[in-house]
Amino acid sequence: MQFPESWLRSFCNPPISSQELADKLTMAGLEVEELAPVAPPFTGIVVGRILSAEQHPNADRLRVCQVDVGQAEPLSIVCGAPNARVGIKVPCATVGAELPPGEDGKPFKIKLGKLRGVESQGMLCSAKELQISEESGGLLELADDAVIGRNVREQLALDDMLFTLKLTPNLAHCLSVYGIAREVSALTGTPLLQPEFPAVTATLKDRLPVDVQAKDLCGRFSGRVVRGVNTRVQTPAWMVDRLARCGQRSVSPLVDISNYVMFELGRPSHIFDLDKIHGGLQVRWGKPGEQLKLLNGNTVSVDGEVGVIADDQAVESLAGIMGGDATAVSDDTTNIFVEAAFWWPKAIAGRSRRFNFSTDAGHRFERGVDPSTTVEHVERITQLVLDICGGEAGPLDDQTLALPEGKPVTLRVARAAKVIGMPLTQAQCADALRCLGLDVSEGEGTVTVAPPAFRFDLQIEEDLIEEVARIIGYERLPHTPPLAPITPKLRTESQRGPFAVRRQLAQLGYQETINYSFVEARWEQELAGNADPVKLQNPIASQMSVMRSSLLGSLIAALKFNLDRKAERVRLFELGRVFFKDASVQDSDTTVAGFHQPMRVAGVAYGPADGIQWGVAARVSDFFDAKGDVQALLAPLKPEFRVDAHPAMHPGRCAAVWLSGRCIGHVGELHPKWRQGYDLAQAPVMFELALDAVLARDLPAFQAVSRFQPAERDLAIVVKESVTHESVMDAIKSADSELLRDALLFDVYRPKKAADGSTSGGLAADEKSLAVRLYFSRADATLTDTEIDAVVKRALAQLEQQVSARLRA
Repeated sequence: MQFPESWLRSFCNPPISSQELADKLTMAGLEVEELAPVAPPFTGIVVGRILSAEQHPNADRLRVCQVDVGQAEPLSIVCGAPNARVGIKVPCATVGAELPPGEDGKPFKIKLGKLRGVESQGMLCSAKELQISEESGGLLELADDAVIGRNVREQLALDDMLFTLKLTPNLAHCLSVYGIAREVSALTGTPLLQPEFPAVTATLKDRLPVDVQAKDLCGRFSGRVVRGVNTRVQTPAWMVDRLARCGQRSVSPLVDISNYVMFELGRPSHIFDLDKIHGGLQVRWGKPGEQLKLLNGNTVSVDGEVGVIADDQAVESLAGIMGGDATAVSDDTTNIFVEAAFWWPKAIAGRSRRFNFSTDAGHRFERGVDPSTTVEHVERITQLVLDICGGEAGPLDDQTLALPEGKPVTLRVARAAKVIGMPLTQAQCADALRCLGLDVSEGEGTVTVAPPAFRFDLQIEEDLIEEVARIIGYERLPHTPPLAPITPKLRTESQRGPFAVRRQLAQLGYQETINYSFVEARWEQELAGNADPVKLQNPIASQMSVMRSSLLGSLIAALKFNLDRKAERVRLFELGRVFFKDASVQDSDTTVAGFHQPMRVAGVAYGPADGIQWGVAARVSDFFDAKGDVQALLAPLKPEFRVDAHPAMHPGRCAAVWLSGRCIGHVGELHPKWRQGYDLAQAPVMFELALDAVLARDLPAFQAVSRFQPAERDLAIVVKESVTHESVMDAIKSADSELLRDALLFDVYRPKKAADGSTSGGLAADEKSLAVRLYFSRADATLTDTEIDAVVKRALAQLEQQVSARLRA
């Protein structure tokens, strides 16, 4: 909301500066977004009167004017404005004057010069040149009573300050200059000038019948007929100036009067052309199929959820929002009907947005406008109409049907002190509320307020606490440091930080993504196998309705996004939280009752395993690349990979990752069904691990390096094709010897089948040969062949027993 300071001070004039006033309003919750003068700085411009305007001898569009600026001799000024004529008073920039800065940011200085051979001793100014208006149709014509030679800034009050306020929805009572003045009076203790609305004497008996059919739409309706108005007169300059400084352009006298009272007192009203109304008016809900052409030129269709004002033939106005074009006042209007009503906020809220526009009237009515002052405001409008446009007024009709009932609200002083955070007395609370014009009654430790009709926001105790805090002043709140104990949570030496994981993944060629925790419910069902995800009560979008229990869905969506933009090689990872329902979780400083929220790390790789280079042949990332990345991420710990299933992964190319007897995640290739669903040319490989397991690290422990030579033995064993690498390694390690340090598979041989059906290498078709290297070491002595052979025999025995292996001949 924008308004001039001078208008505010006409109701309440505290002895403080403009900046101090702005600071007080801001600290009281009425945020002053901008404070600026009406016009930018300029000097040397005075009121001048054109004594003569003669044609320039060398230019058709220029005139040589003699201008009286209060000096001994008139000034000769060359001017090209079309409205430069004898008798008018205009702003005159004398030699040495500085006009407001132009686009280059520098002020424009007036010098003595010649235009087409004729000397010009100054410059006559338009409103645009003074930067007080965008209109550039000619010279700015001043009022006839303007004092010649007076500084234009004083004449037009251009040093007046414009306040622009950003008001929250609960401050509907401040959507007027008088409403702001009421707040200023409460904040500063300066008396408030109460406006008076003397009743206009009715000289006519004419009435317009009004039938209010919807009490849930209109609680009170006031209006009167005025005949014989002259709508061709000029709106007074003082009213035009105040409207302009509120950001409202002048339209016509009647429209200006209606807008003026809205800015002054906060009540939107409407003036109908009485001669265009057929019969009487009906205030009701709309009917399906009814249409209305509005004042803004739009034609809208209404239904039973939109309030209207109609006559006997058609809808004439959207109730509380905008009038209709058919009954709008014009230059030919002579008879009018002035209307002011109380529209229920719930009946107006959201209606204008249905038609993709907003109005000042709708903005106010949907927040609540005082229902007790409709008669007074009609009297104010009527008096202004009679003063400016003339005419005769009929009797004022007022129908009161259903008004809001303000329920008393009680404030407990002890609770107010606790919420605000500073000691308060009952007297302080009561005085603060009385300053706001509220009806206050006191009890033992309590203050009870009966909300006035203009305060729709006072409904609960917290509303009164806010009012007390505003009036006392937020700047008076004590600066109290937190008293809660602060215990630092130090990471143990057996853990690394999440950023170390991020850096390691970046070194492996992955790029980090950050995704919403809100995902599609379909993702949870398909990619996480979660049939009961945590649902949002108020999702920001339909496709973000549940909390994720897996990071894979977000990564696949990010992968698809990049592939759609012609990316060929994509490697992404994310560290993020996932969410599960878990009744065993209790509230704490890091948990929420009923929900388990662990952290996870996940990655996805697509496209070539390596970037473009010449060293090795190009190949596509596969399961073993992802497995290798997981091993590198967990090193020096050695995870186990066990065949498993995951809803998002290929049933034959998926493994569970086990570490220290615990399944910490999965690694695998995307399921063919989801690959087809996402229209991917090849299957990406991915992994998802519990972050706490990835962060865990064993503390380094000293171990002496053996001074004795280690030994190696190679075994070539034959096993069935179905025997896995893991089962072979488990059998060798079960030999249970301190001398055996490690075992490594370094070759696999499968027999080739000849045309006659025979196989090579002495192996059956369902067999394979594995070459395994065993590593032996001893810290206290040199190994002997006898010791090594004993361990090898035990290992062979375990291989034969567990996987039916035999030595290859």
